[in-house]
Amino acid sequence: MLMDHFNSALWDVIRYVLLGMAVIALVFAALGREDAYRAADKKTKKFWLLLLGGNLAVNLVGAWVLGPMFMMFQIAGLVAAIVFMVDVRPALRDVTGGGGRRGGGSSSDGPYGPYNGGR
Repeated sequence: MLMDHFNSALWDVIRYVLLGMAVIALVFAALGREDAYRAADKKTKKFWLLLLGGNLAVNLVGAWVLGPMFMMFQIAGLVAAIVFMVDVRPALRDVTGGGGRRGGGSSSDGPYGPYNGGR
């Protein structure tokens, strides 16, 4: 009896993690610019929004309404979300110049170039 409750709680945690990953990936996909997707050569924004939106729908409906039968689709959606987060999102960030100081520069750089203290 205790083990049944543990298994149920474990599956609930897994469902919430999958749902959270789907939401986060969809939000980041929606925030990206359409031209950045083309410049990074990573399909289109519409493609990723449809794929990740479908992943979110499967996680919302499939997990609680249809149960474990949809686990295969949830895993496929998780793979799509992971691919977006580790491949597409960094490429979009590199193309748009975002993402902090990874691309170079120093802490003394201003908006128009390095700040030399009036020299």
